[in-house]
Amino acid sequence: MKRILILESNEAFANELSAHFSHEGYDVCAVTGDGAEGLKLLEKHSPKVVVMSLLLKTCDGFTVMEEARAHGRKADFIVTGNFSDDKIISRTIALGARYYLMKPVSAALVEERVAEILQEGTPKAEKFERRRAGSLDERISGIFISIGIPPHIKGYGYLREGIKMAVNDPRIINNVTKGLYPIIGEKFGTSASKVERAIRHAIEVAWNRGRVDAVNAIFGARVYIGSEKPTNSEFIALVADKLILESMV
Repeated sequence: MKRILILESNEAFANELSAHFSHEGYDVCAVTGDGAEGLKLLEKHSPKVVVMSLLLKTCDGFTVMEEARAHGRKADFIVTGNFSDDKIISRTIALGARYYLMKPVSAALVEERVAEILQEGTPKAEKFERRRAGSLDERISGIFISIGIPPHIKGYGYLREGIKMAVNDPRIINNVTKGLYPIIGEKFGTSASKVERAIRHAIEVAWNRGRVDAVNAIFGARVYIGSEKPTNSEFIALVADKLILESMV
């Protein structure tokens, strides 16, 4: 099902999104810039994905996600906003947003992220997610928030994708250069070398913020001390192993 709901207070951008998604074959069930009306539309149409701005009339995007969660709505949220503040972005992800995209953002890029969500759900992935209280993406995002990897940097999405790949096939961690990086690069329309650099930058950001204690707390041991930081493959393997082990409990 390719049904989406658009909650966007900027009328021009709302029309751009609606026209683009309709052209690409999506079922745009409704478009509104009013948060309260959006909640009613969410209940009425049960869309798979909600593309939403944080700034809405009546109630903001945070309230929409809080209410949706409280009432058990299953839609995935892609949130757009002009805010680069880490606290706002972290709160957005913590409330369940799959992606936070900084404005200005093209309708084509938003559609790419929606397509990624709709392409998920292979039998293996579904089995894996049913064995957890939350989705795999939510658990990875929770780890990233705890150790200080901000969602607005490119390495965030690449790193999350790499961890998901390693969870589904742990062997790929032994071939990151010729396997993992090129696959991620193809998915995001970039080169393997740029994927490698962006992931390395994301890990460096966490270490530069002094979140080493948070890292050690997550993995239940003093894995890293001081300025020592893991390689890309080490970090991906650590997080993937943690998620796989949790799924067996």
